[in-house]
Amino acid sequence: MSVVMSMKWAGVKPEQYDAVRAEVKWEEETPDGASLHVAWFDAGALHVVDVWDAQKDFENFFAERLAAAVQKAGIAGEPETQFIPLHRRFVAPGVSGGGA
Repeated sequence: MSVVMSMKWAGVKPEQYDAVRAEVKWEEETPDGASLHVAWFDAGALHVVDVWDAQKDFENFFAERLAAAVQKAGIAGEPETQFIPLHRRFVAPGVSGGGA
C-alpha cells in the first residue's frame, strides 16, 4: 500500500538540502518506490512530503543513499517523520519532472 511520508527537520538550511540533492541525485536516479517529492522551508525547518509505494522503500533509500549525504552536508539532529496510508493521489495533466 502506498504511503505519504511527512517530515519536518529543524535546523536544515536550503544550501544543505541542495547539497544532499546534488550528492544523491534522486531526481536523475529515482529511488525504487518513490513517486512524489515536495520540499519547502519555513520557521528554520525543512518540510518534506513524499509518496512512496511502501514505507520500506523510503527506509531502504535512506539507509542506502540518503544517510551518508545527510552526514556529509553537516545536517544534525533527527527529523520528525510519519508515514500515513495514501488514500488518493492526483497529478494535474502535463505536470512532470522536478522544478521550483
